[in-house]
Amino acid sequence: AIELLGADTFAPAALDLVSVDGSPAGVPVSGWTQLVVYRKDLFDAAGLEAPTNFANISAAVEALHNPPSMYGFVAATDPSQEYMMQVLEEFFLANGVNLIDADGNIDIDNAAAIETLELYKSLVEASPPGNLYWSQSRELYLAGQAAMIVWSPSLLDELAGLRDSAPVTAYDDPTTGVLAGQTGFVTNLAGPSNPDGAGWADFRYFGITADANIDAAVQFVEYAMSEGYLDTLSIVPENMFPVRNGNADDAEAYINGWKQLDVGVDRKAPLGDFYDADTISTIVSGMDTGTRWGFPVGQGAVASSIYNSRVIAELAREYFDGERDAAATAAMMQFELEALE
Repeated sequence: AIELLGADTFAPAALDLVSVDGSPAGVPVSGWTQLVVYRKDLFDAAGLEAPTNFANISAAVEALHNPPSMYGFVAATDPSQEYMMQVLEEFFLANGVNLIDADGNIDIDNAAAIETLELYKSLVEASPPGNLYWSQSRELYLAGQAAMIVWSPSLLDELAGLRDSAPVTAYDDPTTGVLAGQTGFVTNLAGPSNPDGAGWADFRYFGITADANIDAAVQFVEYAMSEGYLDTLSIVPENMFPVRNGNADDAEAYINGWKQLDVGVDRKAPLGDFYDADTISTIVSGMDTGTRWGFPVGQGAVASSIYNSRVIAELAREYFDGERDAAATAAMMQFELEALE
């Protein structure tokens, strides 16, 4: 199916994450990239660089943190929520902490992990108190009380005032699109130990089983990923980014079509009505560079086990609460994760 569609038309990261012994085990359908969401208008007014690396994030927190009217960051701090694991993974990946090698060995007791924990603790200190997860970060950002958060692209229609259950409360009109225009996004974050940075991405795939009617399945996949691709993505466009930008005839066909698909719940409008071409390009670029722990080296099962255990989130939270220092926390993470195996 991938050969029929053209492997070179797919986002490389989407194929890499599902490759087994060099061959893809599924056909990428769509994906989304976790975003560092920030108040671009406030950054511009303060002469700040976009939060594309740890140093820029720290500088922005220093300049913009003014609680309770404005929190420099709203970090995930609730270890019971998978959201905290997702955000921590993004920051670890950004600093080159890949956690698992091809042999399944764990490596988190290192200088880069300690740097990441220390940076993240500074973000926790610039956040409101309590156990925070996606709900509070969204509410505070929509209220105009957060300079930076980490969120999925589900926020795109909410920033545009298209969903009544998540209103924009920063302004008198909860349906305004003003906040969308004031917001910037980062998909590739870099730490001091990994200047090239990394992104966090989640992909969805069509799987064709060995006992399927393979010819019919391939025909369906080919249709759903070409002639019917925009219909496929229209199910929920803000969370279904195209993993094929285009085809042999038009390299941008699906990107251009996708940004004109209606998003929203109580009101609907295309993303292109609220976000300019450069912003949309930035958001979608994460499809090319996004990654995850374990999957690129064939250790997805180990990564899933680590996620389900919540060990990293729980030990990190203890560190944020002052129970031990960063070095001791990284060493304890190493010990506990090795015990899981």
